[in-house]
Amino acid sequence: MPRGYMDGPAAEEAERRLDELDRPVEDAPEERLGVMGSTADDPERHFLGWLGEVDPDELFESGAAWGVSVVRRRVVA
Repeated sequence: MPRGYMDGPAAEEAERRLDELDRPVEDAPEERLGVMGSTADDPERHFLGWLGEVDPDELFESGAAWGVSVVRRRVVA
């Protein structure tokens, strides 16, 4: 027998999700792309600078840093 309306947990979950959509969205923290890697002064992986301010390819090719990667980091004001 077909049902006109859903009942039970599925309907409750659908209603909960609709309620979430009605809530205002909180501002997400600002994020930027940062360059991480190791240097002779500090062989542990650490923050080298923001992408655009430092060039990860240049750092690696020059040998100034190794294990270089670009990661998304939260900007702390």
